[in-house]
Amino acid sequence: MLAAVRSATVFGVEGRPVTVEVHVSTGLPAFQIVGLPDEACRESRDRVRAAVLSSGLVWPSCRVTVNLAPSSQRKGGSGLDLPIAIGFLAAHGQVPVAQIEGLGFVGELGLDGSMRPVSGVAPMVAAMRDVRPVVPTASFREAQGVVGDEVRVAATLREVVDALNAEGPWPRPPEGEFVDDEPPPPDLADVRGQSTARRGLEVAAAGGHHLLLVGPPGSGKTMLAQRMSGLLPALDAETALQATMVHSAAGVRLPAGGLVRRAPFRAPHHSSSMVSLVGGGSTSLRPGEISLSHGGILFLDELGEFAPVVLDGLRQPLEEGVIRLARARASAALPARFLLVAATNPCPCGGGPPGACECDESARLRYLRRLSGPLLDRFDLRVGVHRPGVDDLLATGGGEPTAVVAQRVGLARQRAIDRIGMMNAHIPPSRLDELAPLHPTARQVLREQLEADKLTGRGYHRIRRTARTLADLDGDGELVLEEHVVMAMSMRVRLSVSSRERAA
Repeated sequence: MLAAVRSATVFGVEGRPVTVEVHVSTGLPAFQIVGLPDEACRESRDRVRAAVLSSGLVWPSCRVTVNLAPSSQRKGGSGLDLPIAIGFLAAHGQVPVAQIEGLGFVGELGLDGSMRPVSGVAPMVAAMRDVRPVVPTASFREAQGVVGDEVRVAATLREVVDALNAEGPWPRPPEGEFVDDEPPPPDLADVRGQSTARRGLEVAAAGGHHLLLVGPPGSGKTMLAQRMSGLLPALDAETALQATMVHSAAGVRLPAGGLVRRAPFRAPHHSSSMVSLVGGGSTSLRPGEISLSHGGILFLDELGEFAPVVLDGLRQPLEEGVIRLARARASAALPARFLLVAATNPCPCGGGPPGACECDESARLRYLRRLSGPLLDRFDLRVGVHRPGVDDLLATGGGEPTAVVAQRVGLARQRAIDRIGMMNAHIPPSRLDELAPLHPTARQVLREQLEADKLTGRGYHRIRRTARTLADLDGDGELVLEEHVVMAMSMRVRLSVSSRERAA
């Protein structure tokens, strides 16, 4: 007898529908799975058989053939355990075939018949839009965040079988309102002094400008970056769904509500490999840190310690907001629109107070060569950070709290969205005169910088975008004033290795 069960698998961050066809016939006892399964799928035969027997159901001496259609696409993960078990029971007559129509099944089975959650439930149930998903109880919130309340849950295989045979009701989903279990981001009020760096964080968050913090150890670069996520607004519906898909596919724990609504903050170690940062792999093409940062912040501490080839892998997704991975057997496009925040020391010894640097020119050259010019050019803001003074450290009370700064950021972002439908950092050069018109005095300041060869054409465009954001933060209308241009230039420090510096 033959039965077909709807399910799905994950490839990259995309759910792909799968039809599990199960054929039960007489002959030598065997259990075979075809359709390009990976190792986890092939091991399903042992888990499914043990789970069926542990649930008090019958496993006769027969030949079982499972086909995962379409057979031309690779299948991975243990989420096909439950549909294989239901397909077998339906093909053997222990479950009415008519009862599984209109349902899709996802879940891993334990040897005792329990149903366990799997990574990627969100994209998998999204791929089964035309059927009602059945998932493990622990995956209810994740599935509900994508398809709403049309989700059925169960804790064991036996509960699913009893519900399909009308011998018991479908188990009720977890009740009660979920509680946001994410800790609040640290408050910006904890930062002492650092007025320029705090302003840099605000401008970067308001305009979507990539930010590089340059300063000696102990100056507070990491502390500042960790407080930036609190300045970003909650994700819009589309970005929240995309971020949820990415986190689910990567097996990262989701919030209690099921959807990623707060801007993510990812801070990979400087020893991270290319694959861990940009994503990939030989078969599954799992998302990397840049995709996990989608809609939020990717913080690279000790930027100069990252492998140069890893850093250069960021250049294309920084421009396009997507990372395209290609392998011999597959390819995938993963979302990767994030705000890059990085921190670096000015030299190998870290610098420190004026005159304390112990590095010679060759050491500084080797250190800064790890940061390619094209990568540094992606940073609209390059802010110098200095160690806070004694008075700043001993002062009572802090600076402005995150909530106050975030309110200004939200207003500035809304002004940009109302004007052009995008962040100021993404204004095309051809529309700068229209969207960021300069006051005559501001234009004269930029002319002097260009004539003195202290500014390149690309740097000119980036300063105008930053000045546009500063004007939005101050609520100064459409014209970009001289003070905004001067402040934008002060937030673009030069990284040089000799006295013969070139303009940014």
